[in-house]
Amino acid sequence: MEQNSMKAALSVAIRAALAAGQEIMKIYTDPLQDFGIERKADNSPLTLADKAAHRCIMDALCETGLPVLSEEGEHGDYETRRQWVAFWLVDPLDGTKEFIKRNGEFTVNIALVLDTHPHVGVIYVPARRELYFGEPLLGAYKVTDIDTWDEMERLPDLLQRAQRLPLPHPEGRPYTIVASRSHMSPETELFIKEARREHGEVETISSGSSLKICLVAEGRADAYPRYAPTMEWDTAAGHAIAACAGRWVYQAGTDEPLKYNKEDLHNPWFVVV
Repeated sequence: MEQNSMKAALSVAIRAALAAGQEIMKIYTDPLQDFGIERKADNSPLTLADKAAHRCIMDALCETGLPVLSEEGEHGDYETRRQWVAFWLVDPLDGTKEFIKRNGEFTVNIALVLDTHPHVGVIYVPARRELYFGEPLLGAYKVTDIDTWDEMERLPDLLQRAQRLPLPHPEGRPYTIVASRSHMSPETELFIKEARREHGEVETISSGSSLKICLVAEGRADAYPRYAPTMEWDTAAGHAIAACAGRWVYQAGTDEPLKYNKEDLHNPWFVVV
């Protein structure tokens, strides 16, 4: 895909993510809304906001003519998917449990995958009005205080408002790992123990949804070990942003990057550094 096409795809994805964020917040901020919570086959929750965001994103991405693999859509058979050279990989509302808890730590994730690798990534945090995006030649960026993007505004205008990632972190900050304080796996504990041996003081921080990858891309954290189940749509957008920020997302125990559009859409355990 040519560079101009990649930039055009990034613009479409940003507009789609912001529009989906608006649909999510209409439901999130309605004091009379019970979210219409259902349970999917894997017992994970599904809300009206998941559905509304999915419809909004599908409408926006259809203009690109590329296939879309969304958590809330039809996943199709692998024999069809394996023929895709380029496609959109989408989680319309990542962190549905966080959405239900009303803690603000939920995101819209949109990635453009080319030949099993995510190249363009957009993550929008509607409750915080924060936007992360990345494209290989442009790099990775964060924009704050944004909930709409005027149709007349172009990508160079948005870049003027954006902060290039990673951001500088305070001098003397201890080595920081994104890890759950309440559900620490033995593998994560070992990762932290080895980090203490190498770096001395280690601080752990926690966050919901794909924000965990954003913390590393942003420079607020140095590593995110994930020794727990995730799906491809959970990580693709963050993977692209992290890579564009000069970070590395690799399968735990190997030096191989995560790959996408596999027959089994589950990710292996991975580490972001």
